Amino acid sequence: MNTAEIRRRFLDYFASRGHEVVPSAPLLYNDPTLLFVNAGMVPFKPYFTGAETPPFDRATSVQKCVRTLDIEEVGKTTRHGTFFQMNGNFSFGDYFKAEAIRYAWELVTGSQDAGGLGFDPDTVWVTVLHSDDEAAALWASIAGLPAERIQRRGLLDNYWHMGIPGPGGPCSEIYIDRGPAYGRDGGPVVDEDRFLEIWNLVFMQEELSAVRAKDDFDTIGDLPRKNIDTGMGLERAALLLQGVDNLYEIDQVYPVIERAVELSGRRYGAGNHEDDVRMRVVADHIRSGLMLIGDGVTPGNEARGYVLRRLLRRVVRSMRLLGVHEPVLPELLPVSRDAMGEAYPEVVTHFDRISAIAYGEEDAFRRTLTTGTQIFDLAVSDAKRESQPALSGARAFQLHDTYGFPIDLTLEMASEQGLSVDEAGFRRLMTEQRDRAKADAKSKKAGAVGSDVYRELRALGLTPFTGYEELVTESRVRGIVRDGELVPVAATGETVEVVLEQTPFYAESGGQDSDAGVITADGVRLEVVDVQRPVKGLVVHRVQVADGELRSGSDVLASVDGEWRLGACQAHSGTHVMHAALRQVLGPTALQSGSYNKPGYLRLDFAWPSGLSPALRSDVEEAANAALRLDLNVTASYMTLARAKELGALALFGETYGEEVRVVEMGGPWSRELCGGTHVQHSSQIGLVTINAESSVGSGVRRVEAFVGIEAFRYLAKERALVSGLSEALKVQPDQLSDRVSRLVEQLRTAEKQVAELKSRNVLSEVGAILAKAHDMWGVSYVGHHAEGVSGADLRTLALELRLRVQDRPAVVSVVGGTPDKPSVVVMTTAGARDRGLKAGNLVRTASEALGGKGGGKDDIAQGGGTDGTRVDAALTAVEHAVGHILQS
Repeated sequence: MNTAEIRRRFLDYFASRGHEVVPSAPLLYNDPTLLFVNAGMVPFKPYFTGAETPPFDRATSVQKCVRTLDIEEVGKTTRHGTFFQMNGNFSFGDYFKAEAIRYAWELVTGSQDAGGLGFDPDTVWVTVLHSDDEAAALWASIAGLPAERIQRRGLLDNYWHMGIPGPGGPCSEIYIDRGPAYGRDGGPVVDEDRFLEIWNLVFMQEELSAVRAKDDFDTIGDLPRKNIDTGMGLERAALLLQGVDNLYEIDQVYPVIERAVELSGRRYGAGNHEDDVRMRVVADHIRSGLMLIGDGVTPGNEARGYVLRRLLRRVVRSMRLLGVHEPVLPELLPVSRDAMGEAYPEVVTHFDRISAIAYGEEDAFRRTLTTGTQIFDLAVSDAKRESQPALSGARAFQLHDTYGFPIDLTLEMASEQGLSVDEAGFRRLMTEQRDRAKADAKSKKAGAVGSDVYRELRALGLTPFTGYEELVTESRVRGIVRDGELVPVAATGETVEVVLEQTPFYAESGGQDSDAGVITADGVRLEVVDVQRPVKGLVVHRVQVADGELRSGSDVLASVDGEWRLGACQAHSGTHVMHAALRQVLGPTALQSGSYNKPGYLRLDFAWPSGLSPALRSDVEEAANAALRLDLNVTASYMTLARAKELGALALFGETYGEEVRVVEMGGPWSRELCGGTHVQHSSQIGLVTINAESSVGSGVRRVEAFVGIEAFRYLAKERALVSGLSEALKVQPDQLSDRVSRLVEQLRTAEKQVAELKSRNVLSEVGAILAKAHDMWGVSYVGHHAEGVSGADLRTLALELRLRVQDRPAVVSVVGGTPDKPSVVVMTTAGARDRGLKAGNLVRTASEALGGKGGGKDDIAQGGGTDGTRVDAALTAVEHAVGHILQS
């Protein structure tokens, strides 16, 4: 049974039993405690915590998930994968333990002909919490399981909570016995490789207060409404039903391994454990990369982008270790697309965008490998010079963390150089980094606890937004929040958060900045400085109390700044126009991946593999302003998400949408996007759009920035004034300015070259006088000179000329130049000097240390520098003493 079929059967089973089928949320989810969605219940968390009222009593879903804490274990066990799918059924105060157990038993053991999964009932084992007699009794009565196949475990294994105060409860896990070939008998308490967990049923029945650890917490009492949260690992069910040994060999993953075998010429499953692990890493990470990019993640150096970058680079590195040094993602990614396309057709639809980002990252990493190799070579040189048998853990960590150099590559290359690596030190630093990340995540969870006050205010109802229709709204203060606590009053000079019963103020979202304005009452004036939605459905105004004393329950008048809102509408509509213009000029793959807009300014990130030429940039700008000139009608309408997709409305990657969505259109199909922002009524009201910047923000992602409306006019006015001033200064017409400036630049380059040649000749004219000061040291000529003000190529040229004049005998040349705050030094040796044991690399380090810096190089030529120009004479003396010491030893 293929994986997509298991997925379909799960959803069909629960849909036929009254469950609402909820589409998977994107892997990027609006939850500050999570990097990615990592469990099937995440999209339902607001319902379980009571922050929101669920629109249904029971639901089912197959949720895309990514977990990366175990990334180093990928490929080594049957249980660790970064991307996985979680089948789930959920009850919100509807059914509880008996129904959850009955549903699970029917689906797991039901015949395949009848739509079940068809597992042999005799292979099913379950675990329950040691004190949960009710669950144990239900398994015995509903499933007829004997007591020995109902095992009891402690809180660590069979109790679930979110790690923060809130709902929790015992859980019951379902295992399948794979047989004696996979391990010892005795159930999951003995061997969890033989007995493989496929489904976890969580019975949320208690409210927790203090949570100190997985098995250390306090309970307040029973929840008023008991809930069910279950999670079945789709990949685990697939590996069992497909009769394979691990999740890497199921139908959605194994085709990538087959392609890796073809590319590398290595065999999978032939007894080479390291090769097998590398191929599994490739298959897992390719699929994860495909799904992450599909949901809007782009490679970067922080957070989600860093995870994606690491996954893709591990693929490239693993293939290199398998002997494939050519680009591999164009060979592997299409295979994963084909394997996942049946379940997720969007990866096929958006593959041009996905592949452009992935292939760009591989190209960047190949360049990084070249740079990293150079840094590695320097580290090896330092270690050998200091007679160290190993590269330090700190050096290996620097290569990994700063330059993206994989540790296994460092180990391999160090071995080739006869060195080991302080792996323990490296692992310690990696652990410290992970601990910092965990501490950060924990602090974010603690922040979530502080949002209890928002949930309390949200429980009193939604905050209706009136700003689509009006800018001034009569309202009432629902609550005042200071430092995370509800307070009854706010005095003049305080900065607090205010929740109103209704508001015309737009809260920052969808890339649009929040509104500005004032909230007033009798003798009270509040200046609105920010507006946010900390909890879905709740609008919070951050205000400064300019005058008076604000009390909770007061009637107020909320007034949006009209000029600000006009500018905001122009910028947001301008963003839609820019997106449509990019797609018109570049093609449909130039999809938006992020945006930000505020009055007068917009910024839009879009998928594109390379920078825009001046001609393309001009074409995009012209297409945008042509749309403004056409005075396109701008409309907003509400419809179902399915209908919006039928009409081709574009959705932003990573956003989660409800069943009903708002669609903003400009000129009908020319621009049609899902959007909750504020807009102009006609495109001409935007005024003008002028692009002022275009740049890269990651592999396969470009950013265009533009001024809008009056700010665009001001920007062009400044450019016009600049052109006018330059034209007047150069005595040419504006249309001749470019040619005139080009000629001036060429003349300047020629003059600079002539000056450099004259300077070089002047420096070289002193060679004779310098050589006249050379003196003999035990048969070696030593030439030391302070070339004041000479640096860079000129200093090197002087040293080369000096060495050339003494090439026929053993000689050392040492010249120091540069500036007082940045002295530089070049040391060169002749063949005769090197035969006497004098090496430029060693001597230049001596000089550089005297100057307060570092240096290095080869035996014949080396250079360095420092920060203390007052020690030039000391540096030259140090080299001379070092030469003498070597010759006398």
